[in-house]
Amino acid sequence: MASEMKTDPLAMIDTTTVLSLLSTIVILVSAFVTSMVVLEPSASDKMRFLFVWHAFDALIHFCLEGSYLYNCFFSYVDTSIMKGLGYNGTGVSEFLAPGVHFLNKPDRLYGAFYGSTPFSALWQEYAKADKRWGGSDLTVISLELLTVLVMGPIAVWVCVCLSRRKPGSKGGSEWFWMTVLATSELYGGE
Repeated sequence: MASEMKTDPLAMIDTTTVLSLLSTIVILVSAFVTSMVVLEPSASDKMRFLFVWHAFDALIHFCLEGSYLYNCFFSYVDTSIMKGLGYNGTGVSEFLAPGVHFLNKPDRLYGAFYGSTPFSALWQEYAKADKRWGGSDLTVISLELLTVLVMGPIAVWVCVCLSRRKPGSKGGSEWFWMTVLATSELYGGE
């Protein structure tokens, strides 16, 4: 007989998990409410779905993934103060190649692991599955810079194009940008 799991499933749900799920719901509701304000009342269900999808996508890129970048650039620990705690203070990060120091600061370690904000807690939770999201992994940072600075604005542009389209018309450039955006989302799987 297989051993039974004795862990209470509710014990795995902590405050960070609840706040993360609630933030996702708030972002989705915000995208839907924006569609109600911006789109014509006669907009088709397909048009509204596409608008909400891309508004949600943009908000996720800016709010959640943008917070990851914020943590990478502004959350850090000064390793020189850790010398007395048995740490050598060299600022060596497990996320970087030897001799490479993020932002050229050899006395600092950057990332969500060193932050204390709710968004830091979110990324610390995420890093339990993939530790690169807790530090300053250059591959992840490069992809997130593309996502936040390029894909987020493209998602907003798609929403602008959809909001300008008259009901019943075939549309124009938004189909091209939707394809670019959907294709570019594939690189995030790493």
